[in-house]
Amino acid sequence: MDSETATHLQPLSPLRGMAASAVFVLMLLGALALWTAIPLGWIWIGSKVATTQFPAEGPYAVVAVGIILTIIADAWLIGRLNAIYERITGTNRLAPMRPNWLKSMRDTGSAPGTTTVVEAVMMGSVLLAGLVLVGWFFLLAGSPLPDQ
Repeated sequence: MDSETATHLQPLSPLRGMAASAVFVLMLLGALALWTAIPLGWIWIGSKVATTQFPAEGPYAVVAVGIILTIIADAWLIGRLNAIYERITGTNRLAPMRPNWLKSMRDTGSAPGTTTVVEAVMMGSVLLAGLVLVGWFFLLAGSPLPDQ
């Protein structure tokens, strides 16, 4: 895909823009599920499968296989949503967002590389999951040391 077709030049109609935004949000939720809902859900399922507090390999295998298969299904779903986004907008790339003060005076051409929607979704989900982890660690986790 060359740089001229990497981004659409004419604006989308409001209805197509709303549909593209909805697909983008669904992709973001699917990507966030990779780090949150899928592992936690399978750990909960594994806890329900276990009959004792010290289970054997069975519940662990259920959790491991379940996580792997669900992540593969979620990645397939994100790929299908990317194809829908591409059909709606005519591109799978985001417009480059470089502030004017960062541009060189000799910078006349467009940016050589642009970010795809899937890349933006995955980067956004990883950053959001990291922020949630840091917030939980510093605000909600509490101290592991006993009170003295």
